[in-house]
Amino acid sequence: MTTNRRDFLRAAGTSLGAAALLPGANRIVAWPPGARLDDGVVQPDLRARDGARDRLATFGLELYTVRTLMAQSVERTLAQVAEAGYGEVEFAGYFDRTPAQLVSSLKANGLVAPSVHVDLADIRGPGFLKVIETAVAIGHRYVVVAWLPAEDRASVDAYARVADALVRASEVAKPAGVRVGFHNHDMELAPVGGTTGLDVMLSATAGTDVSFQMDLYWATRAGADPLDFFARYPKRFTQVHLKDSGGPPAHQMLDVGRGVIDWTAIFQHRHEAGIEHCYVEHDEPADPLASIRASAAYLKALTF
Repeated sequence: MTTNRRDFLRAAGTSLGAAALLPGANRIVAWPPGARLDDGVVQPDLRARDGARDRLATFGLELYTVRTLMAQSVERTLAQVAEAGYGEVEFAGYFDRTPAQLVSSLKANGLVAPSVHVDLADIRGPGFLKVIETAVAIGHRYVVVAWLPAEDRASVDAYARVADALVRASEVAKPAGVRVGFHNHDMELAPVGGTTGLDVMLSATAGTDVSFQMDLYWATRAGADPLDFFARYPKRFTQVHLKDSGGPPAHQMLDVGRGVIDWTAIFQHRHEAGIEHCYVEHDEPADPLASIRASAAYLKALTF
């Protein structure tokens, strides 16, 4: 995500009116063909192999990637996402659709939406109950803070206050079966007070229900090693964003599989990280459909 993310979320709208509560879906990254869904929870056999290696059974798309198409037609865009091979989506705004309309479009295309991106202000304000209600209605299991304003990442104390907000929101959301999470950029991995903002938040939320969504491109761009974070904070990264880097110094953002990130190594450590969902994203694709199709083709063929 780029710095216009907050403005986009506000324009697209992240909260909706009251809606009937519907059960959500819960999936994990890898399971064999024939895995059963019992009470909405996948029962995996992670020993499933393609020869000696695993494959992704499903992967998702962060819909920010196709926001220009969503603005034209949510329904047509979701159909194109499904046709490209995605089984899950993560919303970034609802484009004036009701929960019932979104659920209908998702079901029509065999999609589920485990997650949504929101602003920090959405979890701090009195409107958070409406955000949770909408999340449950659509089937989200995660409400993820997508972006921090500069003042909320200016110091260790500022990051600690963000962590407190995440914990408080998590306690409110937990009875509804929704987890609150945080999505990083490179800024949260910059040095601050002898540590990093991401380390501050991970440490301050230890032992709570707060989850983290690592954006593997932004972590790589910051010079961090995702595997190091997975090892130091096991099971904390329930979701990841997938986009590739052309490498230093420019770190051009690329479709998955066209850059330097070692996707095999990432997914070999998926259990250590705690990864349940992965979402392709490209912040500024020249051709959104071509981009999501290229990334999907790579992930379909990926073994690890």
